[in-house]
Amino acid sequence: MRKIIEWSYISADGVFEDPLSMGLGDYMQDDAYLRDAVGLFEACDAILWGRTTYEIFAKIWSGRDEAHPYAARLNAIQKYVFSSSLQAAEWNNSTIIRGDVAAEVTKLKQQDGGNLLLLGHGLLSETLLEQRLIDVLDLSNLPVIVGHGKPFFREGQAVKLKLAATKSFSKIVKLTYEPQY
Repeated sequence: MRKIIEWSYISADGVFEDPLSMGLGDYMQDDAYLRDAVGLFEACDAILWGRTTYEIFAKIWSGRDEAHPYAARLNAIQKYVFSSSLQAAEWNNSTIIRGDVAAEVTKLKQQDGGNLLLLGHGLLSETLLEQRLIDVLDLSNLPVIVGHGKPFFREGQAVKLKLAATKSFSKIVKLTYEPQY
């Protein structure tokens, strides 16, 4: 069975909302970190998106210069967008999925193929975590305390995590957890 790997940025004080306001660009100047991220993209067969994250990434990456380490893979990979309101998904290889999120994601997990990547931590991620469908949490911890914003785990959401791996880069520490449902 395919795994769902969530990859998110998180501040030192546990905020995930709007990583660009955390100065993400300042921390992305690390070749080893970029190689690690591209390796994760290449190890997965598709990306799962909520509408908001999809629209942000499509605006930034659709048609972007293929010379950028992320661009070629992001433009080529299959994209599944979970939305009840999005009318069209113009970015190539994009499919809008409506209906019962847990049931549709379970079908995707049961298909043959490589793992599924979930980028960002929004309503889709919270739903999949609540439904016990996320297998791996890759959290890129940025060395910044933002002091406000949406915390990674919402109130009342509790999941025990098993630390599976750590990677230290010049400015980012990546923590890989496996939820213990």
